[in-house]
Amino acid sequence: MESLKEERKLLRYTYLLCIVLFLNMYFIGKDSFDNGALIMGAVICLIFAYSHFIIRRFFPDGDKYILLFSNVLAVIGLGMLYRLNSPNALKQLIMYAIGIAIFILVVVLFPSLIKFGKYKYFYMICTIILMALGSLLAKPTYGARNWISIAGFTFQPSEFAKLSLVAYLAAALQNYGRDTQGKSEIIKAKALIEPGIVVMVSLGFMVIQKDLGSALLFFAISITMVYIATSNFKYVLLCLGLFIIGGFISYKLYGHVRVRFMTWSDPWKYATSGGNQVVQSLISIASGHLFGTGVGLGYPKLVPVVDSDFIFAAICEEMGLLMGFAMLILYFLLFYRCMRVPVYSKDNFTRLLAVGYSTMIAAQVLVIVGGVVGAIPLTGITLPLVSYGGSSMIITFFSLGILQKISEDGQSYE
Repeated sequence: MESLKEERKLLRYTYLLCIVLFLNMYFIGKDSFDNGALIMGAVICLIFAYSHFIIRRFFPDGDKYILLFSNVLAVIGLGMLYRLNSPNALKQLIMYAIGIAIFILVVVLFPSLIKFGKYKYFYMICTIILMALGSLLAKPTYGARNWISIAGFTFQPSEFAKLSLVAYLAAALQNYGRDTQGKSEIIKAKALIEPGIVVMVSLGFMVIQKDLGSALLFFAISITMVYIATSNFKYVLLCLGLFIIGGFISYKLYGHVRVRFMTWSDPWKYATSGGNQVVQSLISIASGHLFGTGVGLGYPKLVPVVDSDFIFAAICEEMGLLMGFAMLILYFLLFYRCMRVPVYSKDNFTRLLAVGYSTMIAAQVLVIVGGVVGAIPLTGITLPLVSYGGSSMIITFFSLGILQKISEDGQSYE
């Protein structure tokens, strides 16, 4: 009962945040009051209210904070997108609704996920095909070849490959401890050869496509899942060594990667060329101070690709560094709730699946926020649930739906 009260309190705060954001948009319309902002705010409130009602009413046992924290982040993202580009915000609202529908359908329709652990080779084939699509069909975009268009629908195959890669690694590593118990180190290492080859092939495709961000993300997911499955830190060190070697080779082979590293090391030196994005991002964040300039009163559009790669900078400028920190805390809380799920998982496959999808979301946040603030080289991936990007929104909600399903199949969180 106490948990239900806390959920309702957070839900009320989410309503309030949504109302304040879009009421602000209503009053700052360029020529007159913006009725579209009120309509969009009302639709968003209805969507997350309905989703919480369905999950709470018919599936009371799982962790409801996964959906609640996700909705808060989505509200912030949709609000800022509406301020930056209202047509894109409308498209994102549609993708948000589809994402919520997928989340609910995964929880409602999927049987126990334990049964899905036997399809290892299906996941492997899907991963390799999806990884290869960018190399075969994509045209260069911002230096990388990772976007393809089919029948007018543009998407990033590597986004969907994340799902299948995590599923493959979970299926491949689920029996590691049982199959290698009491065996020599050589036999234990042999059990990792096939997963290692699949991961290296995947990273190889990302190198060919010059997609540094996805390569870093896949590596973080893989190394986390291997460590959780094996509890052997030597494998982590080996993977780090191989990744450093691969990164050095990529640096030597591709000028695009060298430019990213040079602009990261001294962005101000390249402020009028390759470092323009990072410099404008840093200026935008600094100009917002703690409390922001106010929604509609800043100049976030001076930052290139602000509605996707650099939306965090726009939020910090107009809503303040405090909002930026609040978002990071929300992501941490979401990650914490997601990482609670494996504790209650019934078998190794679902446990590793939950770890993989939790790591995927957390690593994506760290990589893109790190790039926006200049802590690491810029990678060009989306901020989950916040940035403009339909495929990212759908993939994230599908992953969260899987986590919710695993938590429902576990035990009560009350």
